[in-house]
Amino acid sequence: MTSSKTAASGRLQQGGPARITVETGPLRPEDVVAVARHGADVVLGESAVGAMRLSRGVIESLAEDPLPHYGVSTGFGALAIKQIPPQRRRQLQRSLVRSHAASSGAPVDREVIRSLMLNRLSTMATGRTGVRPEVAQRYAALLNAGITPVVGEYGSLGCSGDLAPLSHCALAVMGEGEVFDAAGARRPAADVLAEAGVDPIELQEKEGLALINGTDGMLGMLLMAVTDLRRLVRTADVATALTVEALRGTDAVFSADLHTLRPQPGQADSAANLRRLLAGSEMIAETRGGDHRQTRVQDAYSLRCAPQVHGAVRSTLSHAEAVAGYELASAIDNPVVTIDGRVESNGNFHGAPVGYVLDFLAIAAADCASMSERRTDRMLDTSRSHGLNAFLADDPGVDSGHMIAQYTQAGIVSEMKRLAVPASVDSIPSSAMQEDHVSMGWAAGLKLRRAVDGITRVLAVEILTAARGLDMRDGGVLAARTAPAVTAVRRAVRSRVEGPGTDRYLAPEIEAVVALVRDGEIVAAADEALDAPLV
Repeated sequence: MTSSKTAASGRLQQGGPARITVETGPLRPEDVVAVARHGADVVLGESAVGAMRLSRGVIESLAEDPLPHYGVSTGFGALAIKQIPPQRRRQLQRSLVRSHAASSGAPVDREVIRSLMLNRLSTMATGRTGVRPEVAQRYAALLNAGITPVVGEYGSLGCSGDLAPLSHCALAVMGEGEVFDAAGARRPAADVLAEAGVDPIELQEKEGLALINGTDGMLGMLLMAVTDLRRLVRTADVATALTVEALRGTDAVFSADLHTLRPQPGQADSAANLRRLLAGSEMIAETRGGDHRQTRVQDAYSLRCAPQVHGAVRSTLSHAEAVAGYELASAIDNPVVTIDGRVESNGNFHGAPVGYVLDFLAIAAADCASMSERRTDRMLDTSRSHGLNAFLADDPGVDSGHMIAQYTQAGIVSEMKRLAVPASVDSIPSSAMQEDHVSMGWAAGLKLRRAVDGITRVLAVEILTAARGLDMRDGGVLAARTAPAVTAVRRAVRSRVEGPGTDRYLAPEIEAVVALVRDGEIVAAADEALDAPLV
């Protein structure tokens, strides 16, 4: 892979507070997550400072040129034909940022904005944007002080970059607009920067434009979604294992030789996980003979085909990770300062590559969640649950058991199907038809975040339901005849939620298992019982 970025950059230092050093080379996905979610500090490296100074010299030389240069001595977008006199160029940059900071709606999550700011800082560090090192250092200062610009959810079309979201961040380093301080209070940027000892910066030629042209927000959302979905697809394997046992299913369909007949790598990984999760199960062993074989030759698709679906999710994730890697290694701006000192317009800010995979992941997440809901429903239906109480109720009729938990799943899955409708196939022209095709990648990222939350909750309900079914099947976790890994997961659930009994207030129990899924404790419990982590 070729890139304008040449040196390795962000690394978590050992010992002391986490710190990411941003050099001219690409950040790693885990670096972005560390800063966005976990508050790692950011330092601008020496190679980045040197590269930025060189490209800034190119911009300053062009500022003296009587010929027009886009973004340096002209207006923007459809106004690019208008040349701006030198005495008004700093006003040009201020006006650009102020006018483009036009988002609306509920504030976007803090982690999204932190990822956006870090990704823009990384692009500045390449030396291809022509901004001064002082500008990049202000971004690092805001990140390190826990200051987060307020950005509304609407405003980006995903072409010419995430213009409005990035403009709100540029506005904040100018000491204008609103931010959330380190304590989460929404306040004027000027006051919060003053308290943190961060001086507002006056933007010079090209700098305002360089701060707002990029796919940084949608990229940040992609990186965090991939991180979450890698954990959740393993969680889906765990949930399937619990349900296979609860429904007295078979593990024969997960045999390695069957999956070599269709050499999809993600499918093989999921099948291997299921074999390991179900290994040593007394309950599975009982299904290999006797009445079970005579009455049920095959399990339903939602059990039997789990490796095929979960494997497809893994393959989609691998593609998304490749796209994210290319984007991390990119220097996206318009115009850019080339390595040989030219300043050239380009279209690299178009968000199509990222928008497509954001939409693709929403489709994969919706299908995985749909299969989970179908497995849950089977455990509640006496005609398909193979001996479990109706709705897993303690006293069916008096009690409703998990009847409405499945309704909750169904409602989420229905919404996830709507969220799976691609945003990237839409386009609304803007800027007097100069920007006549846009990616909608920002919208694709926001809806994927909601889909990730949805699949987290759907899997949690399946795990909660399967744990109850297994307790009812074999008398509780202390007497478990389930596979060791499945038993470990049941114990994790029981550490937060009581075992079967008469109906209780169910919403807090669902939320307790949602937290176990979201924090990775479900997968961790399974991993601890296995000889190696799930893949």
